Amino acid sequence: MPSVSVVISTYTIERLNDVLRCISSLKKQTLTPSEIILVLDPSEALLRGYTASVPTDIKITSSDKVGLSHARNVGIMTARGEIVAFVDDDAVADEKWLEHMVRLYGDSHVMGVGGSAIARWEVGQPQWFPEELNWIVGCSYKGLPTRRSAVRNPLGCNMSFRKKVFTKVGYFRDDIGRFGTNLLSKEETELSMRVLEGIPEARIVYEPQAIVYHKVSGKRATFKYIWVRSFYEGVSNGLIDADSKHPRVTSVEASYLRYLIGVAIPRRLARVYKPKSAAQLLVLALSMSAVFAGFFSSKLKR
Repeated sequence: MPSVSVVISTYTIERLNDVLRCISSLKKQTLTPSEIILVLDPSEALLRGYTASVPTDIKITSSDKVGLSHARNVGIMTARGEIVAFVDDDAVADEKWLEHMVRLYGDSHVMGVGGSAIARWEVGQPQWFPEELNWIVGCSYKGLPTRRSAVRNPLGCNMSFRKKVFTKVGYFRDDIGRFGTNLLSKEETELSMRVLEGIPEARIVYEPQAIVYHKVSGKRATFKYIWVRSFYEGVSNGLIDADSKHPRVTSVEASYLRYLIGVAIPRRLARVYKPKSAAQLLVLALSMSAVFAGFFSSKLKR
């Protein structure tokens, strides 16, 4: 097995307990990571708080700028492992997470591997929230492959890449992706497309058995959050689409849209007399319209 560095990043001391749970799950892996790196947003208070609280064998460092992409890039530059894996600060890894993920690197063409993220709702998933929209809360959604498959990009909360990839194609773009509570995204998508375009015969694989359990707070179960998160998903798609010549830039989104129109929506229309189905139809329509609004807003601005 190749050596693995696992990178966690966080921007607030309010997630201390989440980070400690994440670290604990990484220490219980059947495949022990070579190192665990915690990257913090630039803040002396944040650094003091985490240094005093996390186990001493965790490598703690601070980013030079705020933002998820900056933090991940610092983690990559700090990492010494052949594989760099990323997990969100509010996720807990299944004990076989790394084992399932890293074994796929036995294929020399595999440059990245991602896994599934199972939602763990603090207050239970609302009946009106369709599983097809689990991507809004950073989790695996209905419409993703159910078996190991080659994909365009992994989920951001559960992914890994060979470290040499970053030397060849560069790091995460820092003008997209999260900045604290800002809801821009897609930095892992843009990087993955550069990998597939820039490295001959490269493959990125989705392994559903490489599982993390992703915490979903109750404040995300609101129509406002769905609209805002969907809108910025569209904005992020527009930014990438404008800057990329890669033929697969919107292939996943187009396939997902076909699934919604051809399967998810008709299935609920057949049961529209039921309150749950009717409510989920409205939420799907809300999200789809917000994504389109964000996409065209991004295009108009550019």
